[in-house]
Amino acid sequence: MLRPRPVATETHEDFSEPILPGKGASDYERYLRTDELLALQKSPDERAHPDELLFQTVHQSSELWLKLGTSEVARATVHLRAGEHAAALRLLRRAALCLQFVTAQLDMLEQMSPWEYQTVRRVLGHGSGFDSPGFREVRRVTPPLGEAFDAAVGAAGLDVVEVYVHGREHEELYQLAEALVEWDERITMWRIRHYKVVARIIGDQVVGTQGTPVEVLGKMIHHNFFPALWRARNQLTARAKEEED
Repeated sequence: MLRPRPVATETHEDFSEPILPGKGASDYERYLRTDELLALQKSPDERAHPDELLFQTVHQSSELWLKLGTSEVARATVHLRAGEHAAALRLLRRAALCLQFVTAQLDMLEQMSPWEYQTVRRVLGHGSGFDSPGFREVRRVTPPLGEAFDAAVGAAGLDVVEVYVHGREHEELYQLAEALVEWDERITMWRIRHYKVVARIIGDQVVGTQGTPVEVLGKMIHHNFFPALWRARNQLTARAKEEED
């Protein structure tokens, strides 16, 4: 005797309810920790000036991009040491984009009135960009990247100039050389932009919040992390001229 099959009961998952652990009314908020993130800025009652929100937003988001960018550089260095050039290149391109974002958002600071900024400045204490954790990480992770690249070039029996002269035969090394130059250049462009923003807001002949003359920022823009890669341009031009003669 055939028995009737039980009718399957359809279950519906309630996607409006969070399933991740943590604080927040939704999984979006819990995963991104938006409760904590959005509490990191001063409340309206705590601000000495409304533009403190702008100031904190720019600097806090900059630290996040720098955290990502320097993490990618550190990971790229590991790949480069392992001979995994393509993987290193992908991460270095990401890192360069992080610096572009950090540089571009400095435009927001120029929306502050130079006079009204003085109110914000009084509540910064000795806070200075020289103490940026992200900038410290840039200085920490960049030299090992250069060392890993030099080792890769040496392992190929080349020098930097030869990498460019014979770029077609060593495409990945050529692309890596350009990626390092891009990272170095983006650091410089960020420094230049930062210097000009500071000069525009507080002046270029004054002392900053940590007692450092603003002109010191201007001198830093001439520093290169990979001088050999920049010298190679001069050497290539000289070599091309010799071959023409």
